[in-house]
Amino acid sequence: MILKDNKPKINGLVLAGGKSVRMGKPKGQMKWHGKEQHYFAADLLKVFCEEVFISCRPDQLNEISHDYVPLTDTFLNMGPMGGILSALRSARDKAWLVVACDLPLLNQKTLQFLMENRDVNKAATTFESPFDGKPEPLITIWEPQSYTVLLNSLAQDITCPRKVLLNSDIKIMKPLDSQSLMNVNTPEDEEIANLILNKR
Repeated sequence: MILKDNKPKINGLVLAGGKSVRMGKPKGQMKWHGKEQHYFAADLLKVFCEEVFISCRPDQLNEISHDYVPLTDTFLNMGPMGGILSALRSARDKAWLVVACDLPLLNQKTLQFLMENRDVNKAATTFESPFDGKPEPLITIWEPQSYTVLLNSLAQDITCPRKVLLNSDIKIMKPLDSQSLMNVNTPEDEEIANLILNKR
């Protein structure tokens, strides 16, 4: 058991390496809050994390502003799991607060709740998705020990982070604000998110 005083320090990771096929344009570069979403998400994480990185494909490196730190995937062609594994491998003693770049309704309150309820003795601390009741891997704190869990899953041909969480010892909570977990994957999702943001 890890004592509270010996909690692994935490880095932040914005997953922005997807190809945004369903959206038809790069989701990380969409401007919901006056700046590109991957930068907005990175700025949210800076409140809670020692260092914050933007996970990207090698061919995206030139697209990342010099004000932010890119972290290129070393586990290639695996989607989000490749980004998470690459981060954990890059700093084996750190936990990682991972968020996707397509969460325009994500807010500081949601991340604060996740941090306050972090269980360092579990592989991960995450939210229950209000959309299907399953763990939400792309707003999750992955502890250092989750690296081994993810590698073991990879050895079994499991490359879906959600499946890893479903089969692991994790802490899962209901979110304070279910809308904050909404992924925007399609133009239809974009319209819904715009409606919600315009009402706020």
